Amino acid sequence: MKFTADSADGNVIRSFSPGEIRLHDKIIDTNVIISRDRIIADWNPPDIAEISLEDFRPALGLNPDIILFGTGINQHFPDIAVLTEIMRSGVAIEVMETHAACRTFNVLIGEHRAAVAALLVG
Repeated sequence: MKFTADSADGNVIRSFSPGEIRLHDKIIDTNVIISRDRIIADWNPPDIAEISLEDFRPALGLNPDIILFGTGINQHFPDIAVLTEIMRSGVAIEVMETHAACRTFNVLIGEHRAAVAALLVG
């Protein structure tokens, strides 16, 4: 799925298809954490049913106001305790399909918000 160009600067996501995210001229084919100015490639969380707060530490380390958790082509929620712990740290988290997380990330960084996308690509 291609996204329309916008005026956001930084790591704007140009397109997503299962197995691949395009940022400018870079192709990412692994799970990844993206902020406006950082890319943490090869993020390797366990299955969603087993994901923990520790798996989100790299995203939390980027000091976001919100984490957009893209769960692949279908939306899957991690344990509510994990989401609660992230929110207790003062960070919002939204869980959605990866293509929706990519679009939302672009909108938020276009608004100069401190957003981080934690994306399952496969």
